[in-house]
Amino acid sequence: MKRSLAGRVAGALCLLASATIIPGSAANAEDAAVKIGYAISKTGPNAPGAGVTTLPNYQLWVKDVNDAGGLKVGPKRMKIEVVEYDDRSQSEEAVRAVERLATQDRVDFILPPWGTANNLAVGPIFDRYGYPQLAGTSVTDRAASLAKRWPNSFWLLGTGGEYAEAFVTLLEKLRGEGKIGNSVAMTSIADGFGIELAGAGRAALTKHGFKLVYDETYPLGTQDLAPIIAKAKAASPDVFIAFSYPPDTIGLSAQAQLLGFNPKVFYAGVGVAFPIYKERFGPAAEGVVSLGGIDASSPAVKQYIAHHKEVTGREPDRWASLVTYASLQALQQAIEKAGSIDKAAVSKELASGTFDTILGRFSFDKETRKIPGFFTVGQWQKGEFVGLIPEGAQGAARIALPKPDWPKAN
Repeated sequence: MKRSLAGRVAGALCLLASATIIPGSAANAEDAAVKIGYAISKTGPNAPGAGVTTLPNYQLWVKDVNDAGGLKVGPKRMKIEVVEYDDRSQSEEAVRAVERLATQDRVDFILPPWGTANNLAVGPIFDRYGYPQLAGTSVTDRAASLAKRWPNSFWLLGTGGEYAEAFVTLLEKLRGEGKIGNSVAMTSIADGFGIELAGAGRAALTKHGFKLVYDETYPLGTQDLAPIIAKAKAASPDVFIAFSYPPDTIGLSAQAQLLGFNPKVFYAGVGVAFPIYKERFGPAAEGVVSLGGIDASSPAVKQYIAHHKEVTGREPDRWASLVTYASLQALQQAIEKAGSIDKAAVSKELASGTFDTILGRFSFDKETRKIPGFFTVGQWQKGEFVGLIPEGAQGAARIALPKPDWPKAN
């Protein structure tokens, strides 16, 4: 019997808060380590997302840096020492853990938690103690105002409005070409990501003249998703949208396959771009649309995917994994440019510098501190999750429509 998504991703992760020490070279005992901490969802409903997108990239980056001799801080090379905690997918626990990292563990840098809600919750703690916050898994329309309120914060994935507008503009183009009609069914998880994206989605759909024939939220941790798909199918929409977390994305897709729900466009949230989605659905994943996407022809992206798989044993997702690793490359370069582990100096370098990463050479957006240029809409095509929007971007593909019918579930 196949293990559940949560079990496969989070089963091997430790329940208890833990600290991992990676010592420096014995020949250079006078060189102190750079202490980096994070609170991450190892257990609870956020664990599948954190276990695919965030934790493997933290581990990969630490290994890459230490294997290269450590961070170059002025004239010295300093190994990274890690302090990590399980936030148990609870914002209150994330806040307590980040406070502990800052005040008791006194780490030099703190890496952010997984998810919009937890990043919003810990933002004041990062700001209070002067830590740069590289929020690589948070989508919020408050990004610009938060960057002003918390000057050391970076909202790398941008705003819900950007994703919604990009997708709905694509839908409008398809409608104009006569490929889809006007009706949309939408569901969303009642948590930070779902609330942000659903709000932006409703606004964009209304603006572009689409009709919402079904619109329902569901609580975090919902197990029975069949009623949602049954109601959406009964509304006979041209487009289905789910702003969902990974377990729900898998569950909604499985129910759609089981019930034969085959709208022309099937769009689901976090998790579609995960390799486990392709593993779960195989050829049935063809045509499913979501956030993210990659330039499958990019040598840097292909090298990163291969390296990630070699070190962690599995491939990264095709969206926020790349953004997360690129942000860590930027952090490393900012430390090296500052020649110091002083948090204020490093934050200044992050805000003003230019960085060479797997996503190319970039400077953070001045308003939201977003990483510019990555794909906001993608689709599974011939076994790869390719980027669709921006249309003129290097490696962008054209959307394939209509989505093939789901093969009958076994």
